[in-house]
Amino acid sequence: MAKIRFDVRHRFDQPVRVVWDELVDWEGHADWIPATKMEVEPGDPTEVGREFTARSGFGPVALVDTMRVVSCDWDDAAGSGDCRVEKIGPVLFGHAGFTVTPDGDGSVVDWVEDIEMKRLPKFLAPVAGKLGALGFKQGMRGLAKQLSHATEAGQTAAGEEQGQR
Repeated sequence: MAKIRFDVRHRFDQPVRVVWDELVDWEGHADWIPATKMEVEPGDPTEVGREFTARSGFGPVALVDTMRVVSCDWDDAAGSGDCRVEKIGPVLFGHAGFTVTPDGDGSVVDWVEDIEMKRLPKFLAPVAGKLGALGFKQGMRGLAKQLSHATEAGQTAAGEEQGQR
């Protein structure tokens, strides 16, 4: 197994809570992570033990990534959130997570992936890490664009009026 670690930071023009709500909407990840479909158990997405699966790719060339929520906490006093998931296979193992913190009138997301990838030779880990970071940067830009359009329309990306979540 190859060990892969990368960090991605992205600034959003939207308030922390709006960005947080979109990030913990696991099903919604399919709207902004390229070539990804999500399978999500019904219920509270931040509940410890909640499982969901991302399938990224096309047809038989898709990466299946099953995850379980380890912690997912919104702090009203600080106006920030922190969420961690465990990657439980079948190809990716390890941990990933994100924090959303205030930044002026917007917010910052720090996303971290610390994983092992089954069947990937160790010498390819640096390349996989760079590709993973590139994919997440593209995803963050996609989410920012989606949120910008939703803000202009006065709604969150999930189609709900802002402040109603």
